[in-house]
Amino acid sequence: MGRSYTQFTLEERCTVARLQATGHSLRQIAAALGRAPSSVAREVTRNSGRQVGYQPGYAHQQAHARRWYGLRLERDASLREAVLDRLKAGWSPAQVAGRLAREAGHPVLSHETIYRFIDAQIRRTQDYDWRHYLPRAKSRRGWRRRKGGSPAEHMAGRVSIAERPAAIATRAAPGHWEADLMLFARPKQGVLVTHERQSRLLWVRHQSTKAAASVAQALGGFFRQLPAALRHTVTFDNGTEFAQHQQLRALAIDTYFCDPHAPWQKGGIENAIGRLRRQLPRKTDLRTVTPAALRAMVARYNHTPRACLGFQTPAEVFHAHLLHFNCDSTPRLSSG
Repeated sequence: MGRSYTQFTLEERCTVARLQATGHSLRQIAAALGRAPSSVAREVTRNSGRQVGYQPGYAHQQAHARRWYGLRLERDASLREAVLDRLKAGWSPAQVAGRLAREAGHPVLSHETIYRFIDAQIRRTQDYDWRHYLPRAKSRRGWRRRKGGSPAEHMAGRVSIAERPAAIATRAAPGHWEADLMLFARPKQGVLVTHERQSRLLWVRHQSTKAAASVAQALGGFFRQLPAALRHTVTFDNGTEFAQHQQLRALAIDTYFCDPHAPWQKGGIENAIGRLRRQLPRKTDLRTVTPAALRAMVARYNHTPRACLGFQTPAEVFHAHLLHFNCDSTPRLSSG
C-alpha cells in the first residue's frame, strides 16, 4: 500500500523556523509537528536561502514555485510541440485545445492548462518572450481599457442596426456580412475587411484611400463575385468611408449601421481585425506587405479552427455549409 504525502503548511513552516531558532534538533521539530525527521530535514534543506537561512515566508514561496502549473506540457514533449506549433501559427489556447479534442475525439487538455504553462514559464525564467505565444502577447491576462470613440455617424440613407431583422443576429443563415477599414500609422494606408457572419470567413484587400467612392467600389467588386444568395446585408460602423453605402443597394444588399460609439455591435469583424492586428500592428508599413503576404495571412485566419464553429475552420464551414457548390463551380474570391 502506497504512502501519501502532504505539503508543509505556512503555519508548520513558522513552527519549524521558531523551533530551529531556539536550538531544537530536527528530530525534536519533527516530533512537535508529527512529521518524519526526514521530511523536516528535506524541508529545511530545499527551502533555505543562502543569505537568510530558513525563513517561513521564503520557504513557502520556494515550495509553491516548484509546484508550477503546466507540468503535463513539460513532461510530454510531443504534446508540448503540438501546442507551441499551433500557438506560433496564431491560434489561441482555446482554439488549440478545441482542435486537439476534435482530432482526438476526446478532451486532451484545457485552454487554462496552456495559459498556465505560458504563465509558469514567464514566472520561472523571467523570459517575457514567452508572452508572444499568446494571442495578444500580454504577460498578464485580462483586457486593457482603451479610450476612444467612433467617427461621425451622420450620412445619407443611414439605417440603424436596431432596424436590422432580428434573425440576422442568430447567424442561422448565410449572406450577412460586416465590413470595416483597418487603418495604420502611415497616411494613405489601410486594409478593407469584410466578414461573413455565419461562417466567419474573411476577405481583405489593400485600400490606399478612405474616400467613400473608392471603398464602395471595392466592396461592390467583391460582392459581385458572390451568388445573390450570399449577399443579403452588410453592417458598418459610422465611419465616413462608408458614406456611399447606398451603391451596394444596386446589388440588392441592405446596409445597416451600428449605434454611435458601439462598434461591438458588429463583434465578428472586430474580433477578426483583432486577430489580424497580431500580424499587422498599427505601426506596420503596408508598403512592405505584398498582396501575396496579405493573402497568406487571410488564408491562415480562414483555416484556423474556431470554438464557435465546433472547432471547424471558416473555410470548412463556408464550403461545406454555405456554398453547396462543387469545387469546380466555387467562385474564386480575390483578396485584392
